[in-house]
Amino acid sequence: MQLPHPCGPVSRRVVDCLSRPAFATPEVALGDGPALGDRDLQLALWTLYELSYRGFDDVDPRREWDIGLIALRSQIEDRVESELRAATRQRVTAALAREDDIAALVLALVQQDDAPSLSSYLRRTATREQMQDFLRERSVQQLKESDPQAFLVPRLSGAAKVALAELQYDEFGAGQPERLHQSMYARTLAAAGLDHSYGAYVNDVSALSLASANLMSMLALHRRLVFAGAGHFAAFEASSSVPSRRIAAGLERVGLAEAADYFHEHVEADAVHEQVAARDLCGPLVQEHPSAFGEIVFGVACALHLDALSSAELLARWGVLPETGVTDEVAS
Repeated sequence: MQLPHPCGPVSRRVVDCLSRPAFATPEVALGDGPALGDRDLQLALWTLYELSYRGFDDVDPRREWDIGLIALRSQIEDRVESELRAATRQRVTAALAREDDIAALVLALVQQDDAPSLSSYLRRTATREQMQDFLRERSVQQLKESDPQAFLVPRLSGAAKVALAELQYDEFGAGQPERLHQSMYARTLAAAGLDHSYGAYVNDVSALSLASANLMSMLALHRRLVFAGAGHFAAFEASSSVPSRRIAAGLERVGLAEAADYFHEHVEADAVHEQVAARDLCGPLVQEHPSAFGEIVFGVACALHLDALSSAELLARWGVLPETGVTDEVAS
């Protein structure tokens, strides 16, 4: 994969440094605006994270541990985490005031989320071009599906470790390479007439799409955030089954039935996964580490917050979601 095209001073400095054979400290001012919607920051962060995944052509693999790049990554991560904690504080505080056990609370937070329903619009109304737009925006995240969470496995122990490994086994194809979820999403892209190669649309997707992918890496690559990473993963699994059924129906409605297999797979799989993630992953974590409760809820809140922002962004792009509210169809 080639290095991405820079879109601002921070991503330009990162790409510039990685394009040189010598290590160099990428000193650059980050600015003080919101980080989640800043495409320059998110692209820079995605590029830095990618050094820990598949890397880039003509970039020395040792740059993954370049101290200067890690320092810049930490600066951006601090901005992102601070913004997320501020944005989710009210939701987390309200959730912690409830008396539910952690599994029930995780599932309730997902079920009671009142964000605009992107999947409802995709099922009933979206055009073929809008369906392709949606698939393209999600590609940066889904073509590395479950790779970030694999970093969580060595950070866990006991029942929680077993539960995550069980979930990962399914995500990685349950012994069948052709059922690897990343590969299934690649086939979905190809069936929809889109480029299915890894990272193909990193230069095209929005800041929020990059942020959604980056969040999973941030929570998984920091041991101090392992409980938030578990909560985020549980929310992701618990919020997938019903939307997947709607999206599959929408793809079939616009004549892209061959692209629906990935979503059909997630209708049944994630109905089971949500229980395993909430009860067998998060439950034991809280039993073993009572202090994990709040961080798990924070991870859930982060997943819901970014999903709401991403959904609203796409719906607004398509002229469906006005600034003052949503249509009844989308809100249902």
